[in-house]
Amino acid sequence: MMASQLVLGVKLRDDARFDNFHGERNQDVAVRLRAVCQRPEGVPVVMVCGDSDTGKSHLLQAACHQVEALGEGAVCVSLAELEPFGPGALSGLEAQRLVCLDDLERIAGDPAWEEAIFHLYNRIQDQGSLLVVSAGDVPSALGLTLPDLISRLGHGLLLQLGVYRDEDRQRILQARAEQRGLVMADDVAGFIMRRAPRRLGDLLALLDVLDENSLQAQRRLTIPFVKTVMGW
Repeated sequence: MMASQLVLGVKLRDDARFDNFHGERNQDVAVRLRAVCQRPEGVPVVMVCGDSDTGKSHLLQAACHQVEALGEGAVCVSLAELEPFGPGALSGLEAQRLVCLDDLERIAGDPAWEEAIFHLYNRIQDQGSLLVVSAGDVPSALGLTLPDLISRLGHGLLLQLGVYRDEDRQRILQARAEQRGLVMADDVAGFIMRRAPRRLGDLLALLDVLDENSLQAQRRLTIPFVKTVMGW
């Protein structure tokens, strides 16, 4: 892991990769981003837009894994976590082959942050590197106030993520369970989907609880076991 990533960047989750970004609804976005990471020529910046539960952070981290697998440097920065350090914390990131900025909307309307990201964009372009930014909406709808930044982001590649349907969430839940070595039958998955929160992040957190309890009890995932663990 690169030195700047140790200081500023999000520690990459090992399970946040393109090959385990499940859910057919947004597979085209994942395929396109992966291709751009391999051959970024002619793409000044990539904007990954979508609601909070569509996998934007997963894709940014997957992009970093992809570039690191090619033997080049990558860093993923959460602007939500970086805010307390001030805009100067972005200095030097352009040395990486790939720079990913998550949660762009967090700094919208802050002139100092917007200017810092604009200058980072320019430095990345000068280095021939790639910038990938995630946000809840398209640049023109984020509340950004620096026209030059809005213009630069608006001329990049826009990748729009769709909201997951229940069947997408269930497939993702079962695929993540399989990755952990858990067998989650359709009836068990359906039982969980009818009672668990709809947000994908909450579903996957629930899977953490079931995985831990299944391991401790040496029990497979059945509806009675899930009822007991979750108190349903």
